[in-house]
Amino acid sequence: MLSLLKRNDQAQGPLVPAWHPNFRDHERLPDTKVVRTQFFVNFVSIAAAAGLLLYFCYQEYSIRNLTRQVADWQAQIDTNRKAGDQALALSRKFADEEKKLNEVDDFLKQRLVLSQFLLHTGSTLPQELAFDAVDVRDTGVSLRGTASGSPDEASGRTSTYIEELRQDKYFSGIFEDVVLNKLEREQPSGRLMFDLFLRFKGAAKK
Repeated sequence: MLSLLKRNDQAQGPLVPAWHPNFRDHERLPDTKVVRTQFFVNFVSIAAAAGLLLYFCYQEYSIRNLTRQVADWQAQIDTNRKAGDQALALSRKFADEEKKLNEVDDFLKQRLVLSQFLLHTGSTLPQELAFDAVDVRDTGVSLRGTASGSPDEASGRTSTYIEELRQDKYFSGIFEDVVLNKLEREQPSGRLMFDLFLRFKGAAKK
């Protein structure tokens, strides 16, 4: 009886065949990879996205830093602009005043010392000539006087004296030229009257 029950139990149980993998069928083989390929793909994608995000953040930080620096520089420029404009205005004013002072200085340098001029003129004046008036002007000195002797002698002495003035070192250092403005006979004395003009160097011609 017991043997019959055992046979019936064996007959009713499912028959499970023994599992033997077919190594030639790769699709049905179990996956034995420790790290799957999809993991590497996801890791590379995440790393690339993180790198782009870091690059974008760095560029944004650089732009903001430059913008802040430009704003600081502009604020400093605006602060110093008023002082710079004042300094520029003072510099231009100083240049104008310096130009005026140089013009005055040049004008004074060309002006002669009257006492020294008269002493030197008196020491070089021939006995036959005499000055009646000395007129100092802005452009030069006018000398009016008379020359004694006959008309030819007086005229010759005046011309010689003019050449001596032109060759004199003292006069040539101050005056540019000596011009005879007038030479005529005075009536009734008969003396020859002359009018000389000694023009300062750099002065405009009359």
